[in-house]
Amino acid sequence: MRGRRTAVAGTVTAVLACAAVIGVRPASADGMTRFHQQEIAWHRCQSGPGDTTGKELDDAKAQCAEVTVPLDYSRPGGRTIKVAMSRLTATDPARRRGTLLYNPGGPGVPAMSLTLLVKKAAPAVAARYDLIGMDPRFVGRSTPLNCAWPTIAVGSAGPDRRTFDRGVALARDLAARCGRHRDALPYASTRNTARDMDVIRAALGEPRLSYLGSSYGTYLGAVYLQLFPRRADRVVLDSAVNTDLFGPDLTSTQGPALAAVLENWAAWTARHHRRYRLGDSVTAVLAAVNRIDHAVTRAPLKVGRHRVDARVLPVILFGVTAGDSEESYAGFAADLRVLHDAARGLTVTPTPTLDAVLTGLSSPDADGSVSAQTAIMCADRAAPRDPETYYRDIQAHRADEPLFGPLIRNISPCSFWPAAPAEPPTAVRNSVPLLMVGTTGDPGTPYEGQLVTHRALTGSRLVTLRGAFRHTVYGGLFAPRNACIDTAVNRYLIEGVLPARDTTCPDSPAGT
Repeated sequence: MRGRRTAVAGTVTAVLACAAVIGVRPASADGMTRFHQQEIAWHRCQSGPGDTTGKELDDAKAQCAEVTVPLDYSRPGGRTIKVAMSRLTATDPARRRGTLLYNPGGPGVPAMSLTLLVKKAAPAVAARYDLIGMDPRFVGRSTPLNCAWPTIAVGSAGPDRRTFDRGVALARDLAARCGRHRDALPYASTRNTARDMDVIRAALGEPRLSYLGSSYGTYLGAVYLQLFPRRADRVVLDSAVNTDLFGPDLTSTQGPALAAVLENWAAWTARHHRRYRLGDSVTAVLAAVNRIDHAVTRAPLKVGRHRVDARVLPVILFGVTAGDSEESYAGFAADLRVLHDAARGLTVTPTPTLDAVLTGLSSPDADGSVSAQTAIMCADRAAPRDPETYYRDIQAHRADEPLFGPLIRNISPCSFWPAAPAEPPTAVRNSVPLLMVGTTGDPGTPYEGQLVTHRALTGSRLVTLRGAFRHTVYGGLFAPRNACIDTAVNRYLIEGVLPARDTTCPDSPAGT
């Protein structure tokens, strides 16, 4: 409408008003009318006797449905795919405000059942909003993209050129297995998932969409704001990704934050030396971790029925990012105690958690969730294709990032991906009002990157949890909850009140 004459604008406005009166929506010039006006056929969520997730949704009186969306939004008349979603209607319909779509991160995490967590964590929010859980395109119950990978991770580059080259060969093989999906791969991007969200908004008949996203979900939310700034209502981004860097190599920025959270855990473990016998000081506990690392460079450790080598150990150590609660730190310490005993040549039995992790790392990607996750990142931003780029980077950081550098800087299948992104990365720069929450010790999305996104979203207010070492902070959804953070988020979602300025919340995490 911008730049048109007032008379023309008035005519268009009159036509729109007339269409609204007679119940007819105006035709879309971009070919999207049939998607925006599609009828949603709600149905039960359980697909069969073994579908426990669907049963949980049905028991909660949720509804499920699928919407049809274009594979390629530049060709809406071409191939289509299905995007699955669930809905929990507002428990106080008389005071219903609208629709709130939730994305927990990943990328590529099915979200249909996770609305149940939101409802439990924030019943006052669930009273005012219909909660929507969307399985992003190619994920969960949406049209699948399964490359039948024989493993779920490339893992760490290991200690030397030989182990790095093994990872390169694995990454190349995994990428080649996705070649049969070459026609769909360019369209697995976050930009298209954001467009799918807007199709859901329109099909639901909502003029605007509220949104709660954590971790990768913050990037999805930011991209939605960039593409559809006037269709966003109340938006909360929890533990924001650096929107300038999101893509296959984003993990390379995590080194300092990972070292900090490991040290915080070591301080907690030192105070519990009598139980875990890993050292009575931070220095001693970190030395014990290093002994495990040095042991796996010599030979794989036997841990029950598993073998832990230099490719796998950093993935296990990454588990320190699970949260800074007493329970999380105790579980991680118990796992490390087992590995430390194995490094000493003792016969060990893994903890149930460690056994589950090792079983997963040695299992195929049966449901395709990891290949779909990788496809999203590869479609968002092209990765360097020369393996030497990664090897030089790893070598340059072996001294300052000895434990995690070979993992977070390693090559990925995106370097050999059989399809280039269909679009350039999204440049996020807008002034839409929204709320951001995060923590200074976040090991998953480092705080420095959160500040980059905060500056790019000039209409945002940031509430920072200081002194905590956890990833995601709202509602206790995936980490210990904080009343100060919850109050800020709930007040915004329910009352529409943003903090007058950026502010902070105190915390007392387990490691202090």
